[in-house]
Amino acid sequence: MPAMKLGLLTACLPWLTLPELAPWASAAGYRTLEVAAWPTDSDHIHQAAHLDVAAFTRSAADDVHALLAANDLTISAVTYCDNNLHADPETRARIHRHLRACVDTAATLGVPFVGTFIGRDITRSVAQNLVLAEQELTPLITYARDRGVRLLAENCPMEGWHPDGYPGNLAYSPELWDWMTDLGFGLTYDPSHLPWLGIDPIDALSFALERGIVAHFQAKDIEIDTRARTRYGVFGKTVSRTSPTDVGWWRYRVPGRGSLDWNRIVDMLYSAGYAGSIAVEHEDPVWGGDLARTKEGLLIAVQTLGPLVR
Repeated sequence: MPAMKLGLLTACLPWLTLPELAPWASAAGYRTLEVAAWPTDSDHIHQAAHLDVAAFTRSAADDVHALLAANDLTISAVTYCDNNLHADPETRARIHRHLRACVDTAATLGVPFVGTFIGRDITRSVAQNLVLAEQELTPLITYARDRGVRLLAENCPMEGWHPDGYPGNLAYSPELWDWMTDLGFGLTYDPSHLPWLGIDPIDALSFALERGIVAHFQAKDIEIDTRARTRYGVFGKTVSRTSPTDVGWWRYRVPGRGSLDWNRIVDMLYSAGYAGSIAVEHEDPVWGGDLARTKEGLLIAVQTLGPLVR
């Protein structure tokens, strides 16, 4: 049987430094970390900077390796998810500079993957964005490949990036997974993003596993209110929306508190020979908002997934 490991994406713990986070994660039952590496001046709660990639050195890498060894942990990926096709050229260039720094840091640490998004220029059509991506993202793929690192794109729709709640990250459907893997990206598969789009997460996982494109896996659940969907429609609230994430009929949950069948999902991964990390991505509003509740949510995830990941 393949040796999968249970991990967590550290972005949900911005209150802790990596040296503070690592021993807690290990004691809680996690064995890998998908390390968040947003710019150090980011102030969003899910955009932590647990590695300062802009100033990363060989000495810093030695410290990280010692920390991991002391806590029986490994790093599955360095992650920085931003809009790599941002409409503003200066903003796009800044994002690409930081992504290259993430690649350099991953290479220094010996980490094989850097997780990110494709993104979207919302002033252009999807077809125009696909052309733009080939121009703008191919050099990034080559930059990573030359350093022994592979760029992965997560299938998060990022509907909050679009003024009307349409997908703002062109990696949201199996059709686009074919396109982006042909471009050179691997897939970070997160099943929670698919049900609200009308995509069956089990069928989509089967599709991705058959094609061998799942390089990394994020574990997040989803809770759906079908009656509220009838009121608001698939794209969510319009006149009464209070924030980009206030869609009104679905919300993300920690594994075990939503509708996904984790026993079947993990079994499919085993059956396909997947031997990577299952990294919990905690964006649950019930078990979040402060350090204590976020830790509790991560423990719920361990209770759900720990017996399945062996």
